[in-house]
Amino acid sequence: MNQALLNSMTVAERRLIAETSRDAMADLDEEELLALHARIRRARSKYVSVYRRKASGAVVKRGGRGFSYPKNHRDRGKAEVFETALASVSRQVGVRASQSAAELKASRLAAARSGSSGPSRAKKRAASATKPASRPRGAKKTTGGLKKDASTRAVGARRQAKRDSR
Repeated sequence: MNQALLNSMTVAERRLIAETSRDAMADLDEEELLALHARIRRARSKYVSVYRRKASGAVVKRGGRGFSYPKNHRDRGKAEVFETALASVSRQVGVRASQSAAELKASRLAAARSGSSGPSRAKKRAASATKPASRPRGAKKTTGGLKKDASTRAVGARRQAKRDSR
């Protein structure tokens, strides 16, 4: 990273960048990494929008985008620094997420092997035998809403009644 650019940052911004080092992120769990990711993303978005706003204002003053490009390098540089930091935090979040998914899968498989997950088949059969048989409900998914479905059924009923009266 450009040392002059880092020196131009505020203390809070330098601290935020320092939190993205590999050593600092090694002790963080997935939730803390997600919180750090959100903070970095907010800072990156701030400098990207500041850069774009200043650049668009300078286009009219300087006479073109190419002429205004070199004048706004500090905010562009800060946005790039935060983008790099965001990428490293995102990689760490991905690593931690896959680790926690693997741990969850292993614990579920262990629970399934031990047979402790859920009631047994005999308990399920006994529970279903005591339940009264209920009528199945109608279709849950509708194509146009309840009023349209009711209207369609009514039209069909009128058509059938007309045929029956012949």
